Amino acid sequence: MLQLVRVVAFCVVVSGAVSAKSAEYAVVVSKETLADAGWKQVVDTLVDKHNAEIVTFDGGLDEAKAKLQADHPRFTCFVATPAEATREFVAAVHQLTREYDDDPYTDTRWGILTGYDAANALAIAKTSEPLVIHKVAAGTEVALEMCEEGQCFDELVQGKLVVKDKGGEAKLTEGPADSTKALVDTLNEYQPDLFVTSGHATERDWMIGFRYKNGFFKSKAGQMRGADTTGGVHQVDSPNVKVYLPIGNCLMGNIDGPDAMALAWMNDAGVRQMIGYTVPTWFGYAGWGCLDYFVEQPGRYTFTEAFLANHHALIHKLETSSEDRRGLEYDRDTLAFYGDPAWEARMAEGDCAYDQELTVEKSDGGNTYTLTITPRHGAKSFEPVNMNGSQRGWRPMVAFLPERIGKATIVRGAELEPVITDDFVLVPNPKMVEEGKAYKVVFEAEKAE
Repeated sequence: MLQLVRVVAFCVVVSGAVSAKSAEYAVVVSKETLADAGWKQVVDTLVDKHNAEIVTFDGGLDEAKAKLQADHPRFTCFVATPAEATREFVAAVHQLTREYDDDPYTDTRWGILTGYDAANALAIAKTSEPLVIHKVAAGTEVALEMCEEGQCFDELVQGKLVVKDKGGEAKLTEGPADSTKALVDTLNEYQPDLFVTSGHATERDWMIGFRYKNGFFKSKAGQMRGADTTGGVHQVDSPNVKVYLPIGNCLMGNIDGPDAMALAWMNDAGVRQMIGYTVPTWFGYAGWGCLDYFVEQPGRYTFTEAFLANHHALIHKLETSSEDRRGLEYDRDTLAFYGDPAWEARMAEGDCAYDQELTVEKSDGGNTYTLTITPRHGAKSFEPVNMNGSQRGWRPMVAFLPERIGKATIVRGAELEPVITDDFVLVPNPKMVEEGKAYKVVFEAEKAE
């Protein structure tokens, strides 16, 4: 008996976000942290929320590997205190989550759930309502044309402010030369669903201006404030739930003590998911590329999926090209993802440059999958949307499968050089558009063991 299932339609994921239940979700936590009453409540909340299984370790994360390899959960959440969530821990999570099976790609949708304290982490764990991102604020240029509305300052150009109202076009306006208070006001009063930054930073501050004198955001003891060039201080009070992308900031994701910026964003600014480099930025593929999948393909991916798709793209480039190896290896294990990986935040639906549709023809012996990529913007369909930043554009197409599969055989589209794993298919960017052509990859797959 055949059954046709449409998994992804056009630009919006219809059923691409897999329900986290049973062995699909693992909570990995040290025995010491689990023994703490406050942090155990965080773990218990995730277990109840996702019907998850607890995997503990006593020394290093490697102790959890055998269990995770056996269960191969779709989601893996690493609950860690701030003292545990170090740069080395982030790198170890990256490495471990690529080792559930034999392919070189990340094998699970993962996140590190931490917070300034257990109460902050618990608030993150308890967040269940999906977030649709309607309003965006940024300290760097983003593709506002792909957003419903937003306000973008610029770390490169003093006084530059681009504003897009709902239903309108993005317009260049003039902002203050010192944008410290204005940026704090976007958080406190405009209350964006997504905040994006770049530029110089340390674990304690963000330098708002990159090429010109401007103020700073500073963190201490889980609190965030703006400090302008005249000595004025502006407290951040922005409790609305949001996602934070410090796509080009050095060290924003490095939790090296209680005053770390990452902890203040989570504790004082309503951040429920965020990325952040744990090292000084240099190459930029891992951070800036999240915009290519998340903001510039609005509605197609959750933030977790966008982060993972970009990492798949990074690994694919390492596997298939000799170019930029040093930079890609530098980025590979240094970008943290904080938050519950199964919590869904996605951009409001927008105009994607190409449609991406995955259909599944189910049968008793195995399934046939068809990925169809249809250009919508003519010759520009596969070109970069925005080039601000580093290593932008030309990302491969990534479609997540609705279930894990076994061995796959390509029936059509081998010339596109697709990569098919147990839970996603990747198609290198064709770059050149053949007018009127829909790009298809068809493959037959055995059921997963």
